Order: sequence, then C-alpha cells, then structure tokens
Amino acid sequence: MGPFLHFMPGGSLHNINSTELTHKLYDIYGPIVRIDSMFSKDAIVLLYDAESAGIILRNENNMPIRISFKSLSYYRQKYKKSENDRTDRPTGLVSDHGELWKSFRSAVNPVLLQPKTIRLYSSALEEVATDMVERLRSLRDENNRIRGQFDQEMNLWSLESIGVVALGNRLNCFDSNLQDDSPVKRLIECVHQMFVLSNELDLKPSIWTYVSTPLFRKTMKMYEEQENLTKYFIKKALDDIKMNKSKSDDEKPVLEKLLDINEEYAYIMASDMLVAGVDTTSNTMSATLYLMAINQDKQQKLREEVMSKNGKRSYLRACIKEAMRILPVVSGNMRRTTKEYNILGYHIPENVDIAFAHQHLSMMEKYYPRPTEFIPERWLTNKSDPLYYGNAHPFANSPFGFGVRSCIGRRIAELEVETFLSKIVENFQVEWSGSSPRVEQTSINYFKGPFNFIFKDL
Repeated sequence: MGPFLHFMPGGSLHNINSTELTHKLYDIYGPIVRIDSMFSKDAIVLLYDAESAGIILRNENNMPIRISFKSLSYYRQKYKKSENDRTDRPTGLVSDHGELWKSFRSAVNPVLLQPKTIRLYSSALEEVATDMVERLRSLRDENNRIRGQFDQEMNLWSLESIGVVALGNRLNCFDSNLQDDSPVKRLIECVHQMFVLSNELDLKPSIWTYVSTPLFRKTMKMYEEQENLTKYFIKKALDDIKMNKSKSDDEKPVLEKLLDINEEYAYIMASDMLVAGVDTTSNTMSATLYLMAINQDKQQKLREEVMSKNGKRSYLRACIKEAMRILPVVSGNMRRTTKEYNILGYHIPENVDIAFAHQHLSMMEKYYPRPTEFIPERWLTNKSDPLYYGNAHPFANSPFGFGVRSCIGRRIAELEVETFLSKIVENFQVEWSGSSPRVEQTSINYFKGPFNFIFKDL
C-alpha cells in the first residue's frame, strides 16, 4: 500500500493530472524515481536523464521489450482467442514480443519504413489535404472560425489520410451527410476510447487482472467493436483490389503490398494502421497549427518556402520537429530491461519497466536553450550557434521512439503532416485568439479545446 497512499486524499500526489505528476515527481525526487507495484501494476522506474536513457536504449538486445497497452494485448492474446488458435499466431507489433514480433517487424519494415516507398503516396495525400482545406473553408463562420468540433475535423482528415495509404481507397470521411453512427465516425470514437480506457486500465491502479470489472468489460467490448469496424474497411479495400488488379507495384496500397508478403501480417498491419494513425496524427497536426498560429513570423517564413515551390522543404520539416519537441503526442518511451544496469548510482535488475520522460527532457534548458520558445531554426542552424539542436543530447528528444521498436508509421505520419501543413499555410493565415489550449495526458497527449483557431483566406 506504500506508494498508493501518496495518491489517496491527503497524499502528496492526490488529485493531480498526469502531466503535473511527471513534473512533481522530478521536482521531489530528481532524475530517477521508482514507483513500487500497486495492485496489478508492476513497479516502474522513471528516468529524467538523457545519458541514462541512452545507456539502456543502446544496450538492449535486438528484440527489446516495450510493455504497453496491456489490456489490448490481453484482448488479442487471450480474450478473443479460442482453444484451437495457434500459440505462434501473431497479434500485432504492440502486443507481440520476442521472435514472433521480430518476424512480423522484419516483414513489414521494407513496406512501411522506406522513404522512397512512402513518397509514392504523396499525390494521394495531397488530394486528401486539398479536399480538407476546402472542407475547412466551408465550415467557417462569419468570423473565420470553424463551426463544430475542430478536433473531430482533424480526426476525419487523419483517418482519410491513413486510409488512402493503408487501403488504397477513399473512406469518404468528408461526406457532408456522414451520420454519427456511420462506420467512419464509430471507428474514430473507438480509437479515442481505446486510448482513454486503456489509460484507466493500464496506467492506473486497477484489479482487472484479478476480477472482471465493469471498466474491463467495457474495454473488451470496445476492442471488439474496433476490430469489427477495421474488418469492415479492410473487406471493402480487398474487394476494390480484386477489381483493380492492373495497378503497378508502385501504385499498390500498403495492404496489397503486404498481402504479397504475408496475408496474416497484412490484415493485422492494416487494422493497426487504421487505429494508430488517427488520434496520434490529428493531435500532432492540431498542436503544430497552434504553434504556427501564435508565432506569425515563423508561419510567414514557412509560407514563403512553400510558395517558392522549393523541393527541399527544410523549414517545413524543422517546424514540425520543433512542434513535436514542445508538444509531443506521447510523453515518453518504455522498455522492460533484459539485463542489469547501474544507473545514476542505483542498481536496476533485469525485467524492470523503465519509462523515459522524453517530454520532460525536451523542455529542459540544459538540453535545449530557450526550451519554451518555438524556434524551428534550431534544427537548421550551424554547429557554432548555441541553439543548434546537435548540441543537445541525442536521447533528450525522441518523438518516434528508438531503434528497432521505433514507430513503424513514422514515415507515413511525417508525410501526412508535411502535406497538410503545406496546404494550410498556402491557403490560410492561421491565427489564434483567447486563452491557451490545455493538453490532457493519457496514453497519448490530447490537444484539447476550446479551439480558438481563425482561418483567414490569403
């Protein structure tokens, strides 16, 4: 009960949100903090030191263990499986480990991580971005604000984008007659609930591993609905593939390319892309737009680059990198140690969960001078400049993770955001009025309203 008492009424950590908790633990205990096991939660060590993070991440083996979304892993590996299912059947890159994960990851890497391969989807994503710009234009009121919920609009854009890459066809997310009970909106809601509910089950004290709680049953039902919805979209895509067999290899969607490699991997990967590519990318986009809106000089500099049709787009990428440093979509990364370490004078044994507080590290003055300022130039300036990003420790900022377990969708996400941000600044002067937004930290960071964006035609 020891650590749990800190979170109870009267405790030092009672009624504190996740973001505040991360900062407070550092302020009280310093760069290394151990939270002992509580109920079904294993003990975890929080690291706020970039050099220590680098030691562990660099020294893990070629099949590092990243424990996350335990409830989803339970659903896939136990809850939904029958007695006749193979024990070596893959369930996904999030839920699998060891040789099963390695075989899966090795098979899908060439399709999802080769920059040349992903760039083949540029025109399709540009079409989606153009349509979304027109949709935003039509949704404005007389004050150039977006009517309705801006975060839902970003979800529609991100789902349409990942759909056109993963499945090769448009999901019609921008249909003006789209109902709340449509498969598109139901999937978006499922994805959102997935991160919210898994945060409650996986990151907070809970007894669901011992007792089937109401929250556990609700979460399992939600995972099942999400699975059925992705099956619906994949079936439609497969029907389309059968009718368009004349496509060249370059024009094939990710689903079809993976089908040529392994049918089982193709289904799982397409399903996971429709889940992992929605809230993550949409919140990254919202955060980036906010930082551009409150830094008009940077926005104008980006607009000049975009309008010049400069193929390098170096400032565009610098803006996105800087946005992800300040407002990352995940607060950090995790590993379960496969060997012993001596870190900051403490012994960390094998089989211990380590959380690397990259969001906290990336806002430290010792790593990034003037850390609270949006300065894309730090990613472009030369080594003699004190702001030069290369002066920071390489493990102070890690928005996509590290090594072989880094984000498989990184290239796709970067291309989506680059394409859409370019279209936005090419068509609108984006401004912000009113109070600053709040960020809600669950399994991912949610950029919450009210959304005080103003989109003025150029």
